[in-house]
Amino acid sequence: MIFRKEGNTINARRLKNLIASKLMLLVTIISSLIVFIIAVALFQRSTLILTTQPLSRLLLSSSWHPWRGEFGFYPFIAGTLWVTALAMVFSIPLSLLTSIYLAEYAPNRVRGIIKPMIDLLAGIPSVVFGLWGVLLVIPLVRDFLAPLAGVTTTGYTVLTGGIVLAIMVTPVTISISEEVIRAVPQQVREASMALGATKWQTVKHVVTRSALPGIIAAVMLGFGRAFGETMAVLMVVGNVPIAPSSLFDPAYPLPALIANNYGEMMSIPLYDSALMLAALVLLLIVLLFSVVAGILLVGIKRRFAVG
Repeated sequence: MIFRKEGNTINARRLKNLIASKLMLLVTIISSLIVFIIAVALFQRSTLILTTQPLSRLLLSSSWHPWRGEFGFYPFIAGTLWVTALAMVFSIPLSLLTSIYLAEYAPNRVRGIIKPMIDLLAGIPSVVFGLWGVLLVIPLVRDFLAPLAGVTTTGYTVLTGGIVLAIMVTPVTISISEEVIRAVPQQVREASMALGATKWQTVKHVVTRSALPGIIAAVMLGFGRAFGETMAVLMVVGNVPIAPSSLFDPAYPLPALIANNYGEMMSIPLYDSALMLAALVLLLIVLLFSVVAGILLVGIKRRFAVG
């Protein structure tokens, strides 16, 4: 009887473990499919505009006159690329140097103070960054930077959006880059310094080269975050549907277009479909950068694990 009870107990435990594992697998699959469900839903809502106009015309045309049925996304794509690229130009050097300092030079006490502050910066709502941009960055661009370049502007420019966005994406890039650099095996550093290299030479020529795929992945994740940012950029770039040609021109990124117009345009089928197409394009670009970054991070983790 005792053996039978123990057997029943073991079978009950195995059944519970099996049910729990299958349940967690189901939840994981559902979570993984959410992105594809969103993409399919957006595509279905975009079919109306795609059946009336070719995709090449929608993406490359500069004519945005919805009431005449003209939906050219080029000014919005160009504005998004301008602001995002400028943000990454500002963010990458700052993020890389900060992550190297935290990973290689900072004492534990200093790192323990700075790292939580960077994480806190990453958690600040985007609308707060937008207000900060309106109160401080716009006057800076309007009253100081633009006059230095001999330009008159309201301050709502690509440059303003790039500065605000750079501050927003820097914490993400710093956190991932620092973890990747710290993941480089200590033996690699010791071998380099044993050959006579200085600390900086080791960091520059050995550590950063070993961690380069992970650093690129961090930059790509930051780019994806910047590309899809809405509220802060919407508040500081001017929202003029014209492709910018300089840093002091206003812009109108895709996320701002969707946020500004979707609610009141749901009753117009073609306009609604055009905005859904804009959301789909935005989603696919961000998804592409996230997937490539994920592949790079997995690759570098495997390389260090093997090493």
